[in-house]
Amino acid sequence: MDFYQNGIITTLHNLMDRSTEDMEADLLKFSKKRPMGLILPSLYSELQMPALTKIVEELKHVPYLEEIVIGLDQASEAEYRHALEFFSVLPQNVKVIWNDGPRMKAIHKKLVEERIAPEAPGKGRNVWYMIGYVLGSNKVEAVALHDCDIITYDRSLLARLIYPVANPQFNYAFAKGFYTRISNNTMNGRVTRLLVTPLIRALKTTVGINNEKASEYLNHIDSYRYPLAGEFAFRSSMISDLRIPSDWGLEIGVLSEMKRNLSSNRICQVDIADIYDHKHQELSADDAQKGLSKMSIDISKAFSVNSQQKGLCSQKRASVPSKPLTFA
Repeated sequence: MDFYQNGIITTLHNLMDRSTEDMEADLLKFSKKRPMGLILPSLYSELQMPALTKIVEELKHVPYLEEIVIGLDQASEAEYRHALEFFSVLPQNVKVIWNDGPRMKAIHKKLVEERIAPEAPGKGRNVWYMIGYVLGSNKVEAVALHDCDIITYDRSLLARLIYPVANPQFNYAFAKGFYTRISNNTMNGRVTRLLVTPLIRALKTTVGINNEKASEYLNHIDSYRYPLAGEFAFRSSMISDLRIPSDWGLEIGVLSEMKRNLSSNRICQVDIADIYDHKHQELSADDAQKGLSKMSIDISKAFSVNSQQKGLCSQKRASVPSKPLTFA
């Protein structure tokens, strides 16, 4: 019964238990025509956690990747040197971008002066620079992105994620991962359940009713089963025109860009994991600068910006809560 297609985005369900080795055999064939890469946004602190150690161990056995690009944030020079050693065990072509290093700071300063680069530090800016490197190196035609804090990671996640954009017989240029957010008998995904989905539904029943442009945009976002998942895959030919937020609004920003740049028949979402868990943000009810409070505000800002672009509201910037949002 899970084959039901909900919304306007094609949903690729996990309808059978196909082995990782079978998928990787296909991807290895695809890589001859469409080389593949992976980008990993990482804080240095992730190198001290078991999740990234397991991810690296899994990636050592992935045969079809041409290139892996790691964007390293919040690292000193000594920590950068340690990161080079940490990732050197990977057999693929590996590039570690030291975002806090003098060369990247000089590049960033110049791009900010030209009003090109996102100014605020964060995952979005990290991803933006990694995408720039991928485009500059010109080694891959399909690229996947996933986080470095996935506790339940195994390499089948990557295979499922990149398969739709790597298969030369498919027309998809963008794939969004989704999965069940249940672990240790606990339902997770609080920001999606308590903020994003109710917000979208409220907008659809108010401004979306008499506004065709707004309705199209909201239906697009509402079609994703887990819009805040941090796992994407792209054809490299379409990522040069991405405008993405530098903060927690990254995921909503990327989905909004897909609506701007692609027709619906070139977009899909794919079931990438039966069990998924990663580190969880604190509630931070009394501090709007961290935790779920900051995440909620950044996401609301992303909706605000795209609301103006899609005609959901007037040109006057929509107000963003000045107080932290509280989750029960």
